[in-house]
Amino acid sequence: MKLSVVQGDITRLPADAIVNAANESLLGGGGVDGAIHRAGGPEILAECREIRARQGGCPTGEAVVTTGGQLPARHVIHTVGPVWAGGASGEAELLAACYHNSLDRAEELGARQVAFPNISTGVYGYPKDRAAAIAVSTVKAYPARQVEEVVFVCFDAENFRLYQDLLAAD
Repeated sequence: MKLSVVQGDITRLPADAIVNAANESLLGGGGVDGAIHRAGGPEILAECREIRARQGGCPTGEAVVTTGGQLPARHVIHTVGPVWAGGASGEAELLAACYHNSLDRAEELGARQVAFPNISTGVYGYPKDRAAAIAVSTVKAYPARQVEEVVFVCFDAENFRLYQDLLAAD
């Protein structure tokens, strides 16, 4: 599996699937979640509402799939990252589960290219360096069958440099 990093707006990336750093309600929010909902249009929200009606939202660490709506990506994989609480409350395991379960959903879709934002590093307060290390190590260890490429899409320069350094270390 090829891993790369770009700095930019994940809503503009053509991919089989992009991952959304969602909240448990799946109804949109701030940061990347709000940007994906705004750019993707009402189809994404409608499918999120159907998922909520069926299963009551999305628990932390899990992942669900909707259409990409008006995005250049065909699908959105919504995952709920952990809120940072100091690191002793299972945050690392939950964050790793976000990446693993998102890749599971991508495999089920037959996606070849998947783009990830920096999950939990915004309002959820996860330290960027720790989150980047978990993201890269989890994706590298994933036994992909169909996913050929993972792109880490960093909105800010600090995350971009962290991912560049981690990917260059190989």
